[in-house]
Amino acid sequence: MDNRKCSRLLGTTLAAVAASCAMMLSTTAFAEAVTTVNGVEIDQTTVDQYMQSRMQKPLAEISEEERATVMKELTDIYLLTTMPRAKELEKEAATRAQIELQYRAVLAQIVVSDWLQNNPATEEEIEEAYASETLLAPDLQFKARHILVETQGEAADLIAQLDAGANFEELATEYSTGPSGPSGGDLGWFAPNQMVKPFSDAVSALENGAYTKEPVQSDFGWHVILREDSRNNEPPPLDSVRDVIKQNVEQAKFQEFLESLRTTHAE
Repeated sequence: MDNRKCSRLLGTTLAAVAASCAMMLSTTAFAEAVTTVNGVEIDQTTVDQYMQSRMQKPLAEISEEERATVMKELTDIYLLTTMPRAKELEKEAATRAQIELQYRAVLAQIVVSDWLQNNPATEEEIEEAYASETLLAPDLQFKARHILVETQGEAADLIAQLDAGANFEELATEYSTGPSGPSGGDLGWFAPNQMVKPFSDAVSALENGAYTKEPVQSDFGWHVILREDSRNNEPPPLDSVRDVIKQNVEQAKFQEFLESLRTTHAE
């Protein structure tokens, strides 16, 4: 039986089991014991950490029913891992390797969280990143509709119908296979970098009110595109995107730190 089947029988997930194992490693010897399973104490720290890991919410928001369910899962883990057979399996090389990898993976996540907490993005770094992104932002936004079909021939036929005076919105409603089809192919306002390149290139090359005279191919299929309008692309206020930029800056800083570790290791 594979690990996924085992985890389903336990009513838990591999991630939760891995987190539980890592949390057991970090438990202090002086933590208050909540219960004992086959002579092994389960302390309050382990219970609390496992509860939060499983329920993905603060302890205060976990109901008594949820606590009972999760506590049963944790007890099952201890019951299985304290069996005599578990002791035998623990000695096998493959088992030791899996435990080592789970331990290292969870510990690495903790190290990353600790590093990010101790190296937050400064206001200056956030403002510099915002300024850079603003400079790279496209000058215009577009309002467009499109008709998405599976073949080039279908797209060419639709263009011929448009040339003959057909209504774009009606054709999109009837023929488009994309999610915007029921709304007449309406895509609303968007910046070019929000669309795949063949699509954005085609929209950028059109005049307002014009549609593509040749089918446009992308990974999604073949498009006929109507550019309805355009406007200046005003960047969002810094405060509205501060959290996203802060996260991006911190991730970039961590990648630099990680690269320095790799370089040192390679020397």
